Amino acid sequence: MSITGAFIVPHPPIVLPEVGRGEEKKIQKTADAINEVARRIAEIEPEVIIITSPHTTIYSDYFHISPGKKARGDLRRFGVSNVTIEVTYDNEMVQALSEAAGDEGIHAGMMGEKEKNLDHGTLIPLYFINKYYTRYKLVRIGLSGLTPLEHYRFGKIIANTIDRMGRNAVFVASGDLSHKLLEDGPYGFANEGPEFDRKVTESMGKGDFFEFLNFSPSFCDAAAECGLRSFIIMAGALDGKAVKPELLSYEGTFGVGYGVAAYEITGNDENRRFDEIFIMKERERIHGIKSNEDPYVHLARLSLETFVKTGKSAELPDTLPEEMLNRQAGVFVSLKKHGHLRGCIGTIGPVTQNIAQEILRNAVSAGTEDPRFPPVTRAELPELVYSVDVLSAPEPIQSIDELDVKRYGVIVTSGHRRGLLLPNLETVDTPQQQVEIALQKAGIRLNQPYSMERFEVVRHK
Repeated sequence: MSITGAFIVPHPPIVLPEVGRGEEKKIQKTADAINEVARRIAEIEPEVIIITSPHTTIYSDYFHISPGKKARGDLRRFGVSNVTIEVTYDNEMVQALSEAAGDEGIHAGMMGEKEKNLDHGTLIPLYFINKYYTRYKLVRIGLSGLTPLEHYRFGKIIANTIDRMGRNAVFVASGDLSHKLLEDGPYGFANEGPEFDRKVTESMGKGDFFEFLNFSPSFCDAAAECGLRSFIIMAGALDGKAVKPELLSYEGTFGVGYGVAAYEITGNDENRRFDEIFIMKERERIHGIKSNEDPYVHLARLSLETFVKTGKSAELPDTLPEEMLNRQAGVFVSLKKHGHLRGCIGTIGPVTQNIAQEILRNAVSAGTEDPRFPPVTRAELPELVYSVDVLSAPEPIQSIDELDVKRYGVIVTSGHRRGLLLPNLETVDTPQQQVEIALQKAGIRLNQPYSMERFEVVRHK
């Protein structure tokens, strides 16, 4: 057996009569669609339900799979005491999935459970399913801070494990859409909110899972989306499968997007290997970028690639511009992989004899010494996009009003603590936000006295 059905389901507590107390009628289409999903699952009679939830245990670099024999959950945090659900976990599959992920180099397993009780992202879909069918065991999986491609690959591992164990399984990807659809909604409005929901529901309805991998991190952050990574794991679990897609409903009544979709597996389709398509297109894109890199960025790439491949520092090319050899400045080198930051290290002021040497040094540091990331591997080198920021000399400022997030970076200093944030970053919109992030990076509390400096950069891409 294998995955015999897959579904995208939102998890708004207000959809339940016990929570909504009449308000649930405003999203009746969503309730009707989730009930339809539950009926279809009952018809399949799966042995196991795989559910991915954004609200269970989440780590930045690890997929958590809930351990134990059983778990229960309720809705007390939503003011309801009479809704309780208990599930039995498929321990054998959980163990096999953890081992299979390790064999494939994906960090996943049962360690580090923060909360044993079922989260509402799991409980609400099961509330509907249990009305029609209860003869299943559950595998509950959290999301991670890893890249969309790694979520997709983890989905493939889930499908392969199910195939190997001969389980009849259903996949439920729990997740809401944008949380920024209305000014009077709980999270306010952003233009990206409706745009995200339009694009993602269009992809859901067509079964075009490639588009799930193409959303930029900054766009998703601005839209305050919830479930995209959950949907991507499901997409990976359906890798190479022909599906009959059906968008059952979409509503955004309360300022949050709720989409319900169903996917009937109809056979195999080698043209639906979306991770392979994504990698091919990314490499074509990066090839175009590399062919247009200026000497600053080319030197950063040469430096890191030489070090990763040989363990030695690169030699300076003979054709560098005079400015790179005759001028000193602080330099930051940033790396991105599939649109996500992969490393960023730099110097506020020069510590070497010229800009070229500064780039050589900081490119290697960005790839191997950024504490937020493991060192770049040789296999990753073709997937990296580089940028180089050359800093002007910092100048003291007295007020946040002297900052402009597009033009100036900021340096904050308190005693021996110092933090820097570059200008013109995708997710930083206000000087206040810019300063707060710099303070956080430096470990300076908001109520501590600190001084500020601003600087400009020339950004090379």
